[in-house]
Amino acid sequence: MSSAPLLSTTSGFRSPRRDRPFPVAKAALTVVSAAVALLFFLPILWWALASIKPTQEILSVPPKLFGFEPTLNWYRVVLLNADPTAFNLEESGAVGRGSGGGTFYSIPYLRDSFVVGIGSTALVLLLATPAAYALSRFRMRRRKDLAFWVLSQRMMPPIVAAFPLFFMFRNLGWIDTYHGLILVHAAINAPLATLLLMSFFDEVPVDLDDAARVDGATRFGAFRGVILNYVRGGLAATAVLAFVFSWNEFLLSLVLTTNSIRTVPVASSTFTTAFFTEWGYLAALGTASMVPIFVFILLVQRHLVRGLTLGAVK
Repeated sequence: MSSAPLLSTTSGFRSPRRDRPFPVAKAALTVVSAAVALLFFLPILWWALASIKPTQEILSVPPKLFGFEPTLNWYRVVLLNADPTAFNLEESGAVGRGSGGGTFYSIPYLRDSFVVGIGSTALVLLLATPAAYALSRFRMRRRKDLAFWVLSQRMMPPIVAAFPLFFMFRNLGWIDTYHGLILVHAAINAPLATLLLMSFFDEVPVDLDDAARVDGATRFGAFRGVILNYVRGGLAATAVLAFVFSWNEFLLSLVLTTNSIRTVPVASSTFTTAFFTEWGYLAALGTASMVPIFVFILLVQRHLVRGLTLGAVK
């Protein structure tokens, strides 16, 4: 006579083991995730190991991940301006100064890249943020066509503008200047930053603008005091992308600089001697040049994660 309650209780019972992932599936997911992470991390690890290997180990076949005697000679030259001829050729592979118009000492190159990257990133945010807000909020005619035109500027190959920019900058006296490179890098990154920020502004309800204006704020006051607080994560994500793109830009930096200013990608192309490419110095400079990127990402990490996930959950 008490079978009904027993049946209802039994039918509503769920094994706690089924609510949790199976150990095998969880272990397999962990292994796959680790393999994917290793796949992306392996080139960085390989480059970092090459920066502490003697020349023979860098060029050895098969290559060695471990079991070699590390050396810091590459970093002594690249970061401390040590004389490369002071090291034994068999240990370092160095035969003298680079024959591509530069030296192996790279602190000036890192400084130039950092100044241009920070300056262009700040200019990109200054230009792209109000432009993105206008495209998101103002219901203008042919708004989608205007947004596509902005994106089309990013589609243009840099080589198309390289030589016109060179002659223009030569007449203005902007060759080998920080402000010249900053303007060029900002022009390259501004279209993509505008469309990226527009997507972040689209996620913010228009009701917040209206509420701020009802309280007496102007359109610019609502934008500065209210809306920007909601897209700080998007601003951080855009800043990281703009900084990375500026840091890695090569062609226009090569055309618009000679000797006074030289960014890391351009300087890396000069790391050659009369005999072969100096892979040790390249690896040391490449490893050292990743540090500013990681530091910049760590500084904006909290806002970056929020920006990358903005709009993911409704």
